[in-house]
Amino acid sequence: MNSIDVLCRRIYDLLDDKKGRDISVLSVRGISSLADYFIIVSGGSSTQIQALADHVEKMLHQEGVDLKHREGKAQGGWILLDYRDIVIHIFSEDMRSYYGLERIWNDAKTVDFSRVHAAK
Repeated sequence: MNSIDVLCRRIYDLLDDKKGRDISVLSVRGISSLADYFIIVSGGSSTQIQALADHVEKMLHQEGVDLKHREGKAQGGWILLDYRDIVIHIFSEDMRSYYGLERIWNDAKTVDFSRVHAAK
């Protein structure tokens, strides 16, 4: 695993620790110049959406990984965290359904960290 793969796994774990819903990791290597991975997760409320974003940002900053760009607001139902090679999309259920990123990027490979996570 390269360092980007390890970071992607770390982000998955951080989102899972804060009870992020339906975490989806899409490998967009070779099909997008934007990033290597998109991580898509839902929060049950604007408070949880904000908590998910804040937790990832805080923990990664403590580990020396700084955020490139942040967009959106929890009250608006989405936050985007751009870590250069990994872009995290945190949505309310409604906004996730509306934007349909999994449908748009249906040619991306889905990475399943859930089985690995359960084995820890």
